[in-house]
Amino acid sequence: MAAAQERSQSWNQSDEPEDQATVARRIRRLTSHLTPVPPSNGGGTALMAAEGCAGGKKAAAMAVDEAALSVYMRGKHRDIQEKVYEYFKARPDLQTPIEISKDDHRELCLKQLLGLVREAGIRPFRYVVEDPAKYFAVAEAVGGIDISLGIKMGVQYRYLCSNVQGLQTLATFDPMTDEFVIDTPNDGAIKWWIGNAAVHGKFATVFARLILPTHDTKGVTDMGVHAFVVPIRDLKTHGVLPGIEIHDCGHKVGLNGVDNGALRFRSVRIPRDNLLNRFGDVSRDGRYTSSLPTINKRFAATLGELVGGRVGLSYSSVGVLKIAATIAIRYSLLRQQFGPPKQPEISILDYQSQQHKLMPMLASAYAFHFATLHLVDKYSEMKKSHDDELAGDVHALSAGLKAYVTSYTAKSISVCREACGGHGYAAVNRFGSLRNDHDIFQTFEGDNTVLLQQVAGDLLKRYQEKFKGGTLSVTWNYLKVSMNTYLSQPNPVTARWESEDHLRDPQFQLDAFRYRTSRLLQSAAMRLRKHSKTLGSFSAWNRCLNHLLTLAESHIESVILAKFIGAVKSCPDEKSRAALKLVCDLYALDRIWKDIGTYRNVDYVAPNKAKAIHKLVDYLSFQVRNIAKELVNAFDLPDLITRAPIAMKSEAYSQYTQYVGF
Repeated sequence: MAAAQERSQSWNQSDEPEDQATVARRIRRLTSHLTPVPPSNGGGTALMAAEGCAGGKKAAAMAVDEAALSVYMRGKHRDIQEKVYEYFKARPDLQTPIEISKDDHRELCLKQLLGLVREAGIRPFRYVVEDPAKYFAVAEAVGGIDISLGIKMGVQYRYLCSNVQGLQTLATFDPMTDEFVIDTPNDGAIKWWIGNAAVHGKFATVFARLILPTHDTKGVTDMGVHAFVVPIRDLKTHGVLPGIEIHDCGHKVGLNGVDNGALRFRSVRIPRDNLLNRFGDVSRDGRYTSSLPTINKRFAATLGELVGGRVGLSYSSVGVLKIAATIAIRYSLLRQQFGPPKQPEISILDYQSQQHKLMPMLASAYAFHFATLHLVDKYSEMKKSHDDELAGDVHALSAGLKAYVTSYTAKSISVCREACGGHGYAAVNRFGSLRNDHDIFQTFEGDNTVLLQQVAGDLLKRYQEKFKGGTLSVTWNYLKVSMNTYLSQPNPVTARWESEDHLRDPQFQLDAFRYRTSRLLQSAAMRLRKHSKTLGSFSAWNRCLNHLLTLAESHIESVILAKFIGAVKSCPDEKSRAALKLVCDLYALDRIWKDIGTYRNVDYVAPNKAKAIHKLVDYLSFQVRNIAKELVNAFDLPDLITRAPIAMKSEAYSQYTQYVGF
């Protein structure tokens, strides 16, 4: 109200009562916010305003073929996503309302999942086995409908019930009955936050320590962590089975369509055949066999099956980022506020500050898209080949991308909300639900801080192997070069090059990213070696922890940029390739600028070059702004997915004003 009064005073400085003409003029002015004035001369007003806000440089108009770019972006599984969208478009009764109770949301989510399988003919479990990339495409599409639905589908088809860190749950083999006895020995071993457990689940895959009786003085042998299928409810009555204790985790910050529960097992007996025996088996007489020789190798192989969850979260998180960015950018294109004296007001996306918030984010969404597509391809290859080296590569890459992408998306949703001002706070415009539902992605399938430590640990392992003459997998291959090239003394001439052609050269950008990672890796190894002598390995790691997290993030950014550059080169359509190159340059240079202190401290970038990078980032943001509409349209998200009235492709404000009662 205060803001409205303040603005009213700016239009009518007189204390005299307003006449009819003044009132009419004010009404027309207010209406212009709801019905944007179309730019004249092919967008000349917007361009003129952008020139003023972006420092006076002019950008040549870039034509973007939205359809061609969209085809390249969405790839071969576009059809299955369209099938999901068309089904829910035809079933408005299955679309999640803005306000819904926890219990109703759970039941609706179940109906959505059953309808998807039984009516639409989508078979997620079959895709997991036959074509993982197709499964992840479905997961992205249904997550756009309702993130709870995406998570419920993932849980439903993975039966996952896991607490592998410090696992205490026991599965003791009873040779007299040919059964395993599942026990929760103490409260610390209770299985928490198990999706579908509270209401709908009938089975769970339980990770437990396999205990076998022996005939020696030990009595029993611990064979390590294995997975068991455990029935938790009667298939006919749906009643909880004897020995199973289930508690509802209740109302959550988000994802209330998923019925999370906590499980305790009290001497629950299951047939021996319920052991998932891919990595280890028990015969009728209690003998254990495995193709993997040690408990550690079996544990690593078992955990490898969790990689799919991290791949899915990475991929789905990019989908959430696309939705949030689309809403914020479309609103910013439509919303007009202030401008030059006696001229029409301008789009708020013409303000440099708004471009600074949203254009690098849009570039990141594109970068993450191609990086996670690469991850999905590597995961699919791993599932077919069962190659140990590839499995290790995918494990580290999925951990790093999941941590990096989900953390970035979580922060970006809040930025998008703020960029839309008061309208971003309306529940109907989705930022609240997107933020709340996505927030747990930072914890699912491993806490992000822990996952980044895994990446750092793997980098250090590869670093040591380099000096032992070992081979490096493809993802880490640049480290071989880095020890010889990237860590050499910076060239004082190159450090001062500041031409636009040089700064937009993909080789310069990639070298800069990899140089930073290589320096961080080398210095981390030296620090750990130094502190380990006096503090021990655990305390040394803790002393260097922030350094190690930065190292992991730097490495993941190097991988993301490499995949983005590769995607630009592979794009067959010339116009789309030019647009992608522009977006890729913005992503790379924005990241370099955000960590310019690191480059300045080692004279990798001289002061004049740093200033040139900063100016170019602003200018590239302005250039991307000029094609922002086409770039978000190329995500090809139907109104069914964006849903926010301020993000509709047409008549956005009229829909919004109708919603609030005008």
